[in-house]
Amino acid sequence: MTPAPASQTLSRGIRILEVLADGPLSIDEVATRLDVHRSIAYRLLRTLEDHRLVIRDASGRMALGPRMAALAAGVAHDLHAEALPELTAVANELGHTAFLAVLDGDEVITLTSVEPRHAVANVAQRPGTRHPVTVGAPGKAILAQLRDAEWPAVDAALRAEVEAVRERGYALSHDEVIPNLKSIAVPLPLRGARPAALAVVHVASRFADTEIAARLTRSADVIRAALDG
Repeated sequence: MTPAPASQTLSRGIRILEVLADGPLSIDEVATRLDVHRSIAYRLLRTLEDHRLVIRDASGRMALGPRMAALAAGVAHDLHAEALPELTAVANELGHTAFLAVLDGDEVITLTSVEPRHAVANVAQRPGTRHPVTVGAPGKAILAQLRDAEWPAVDAALRAEVEAVRERGYALSHDEVIPNLKSIAVPLPLRGARPAALAVVHVASRFADTEIAARLTRSADVIRAALDG
């Protein structure tokens, strides 16, 4: 039987939500990202706006709406619930944005993040942000949990780096996903769930990498104990 064709309109709508996860965009910018005419982008955005999945900010640019947060709360609810207090503690103790990432196909997606309460300047890591699993500290921490046969194509340098992550228990990245930013992540293996990682992202830190990794590891242990019983 020939499979039914995919819905191009639905696919474009989902793609809009994905690109807006990186931050607000104008209608013209959305049209450019989707490679469609402005009128098509406008109709799609209006439909998403009607469902409160997209809103207009003060400057008239389009951003993800409050309904998206409500939908996201239903995804991996138990993991969200256990991770949030730990992420909050890490963010406020270290003064860095802390986040939870999970494997999604060959990509890493941020499920939830917490920015430090009293930091003068901090880095935003929006939920829904995604990047290839082969780059960034969370990606390496997740690859360390997989069998080599489950990896996408990787070069020898990354293979050696992931092996080092397995040995020391944490991953590092700098300038890999976003220029000038450094990330540290630890594996969060959960029984019966997709591989995950706890991470922080920052420009500079007064803490050594080993201190940050140890703090993340303590939180990962708490979350794993709560979920795996």
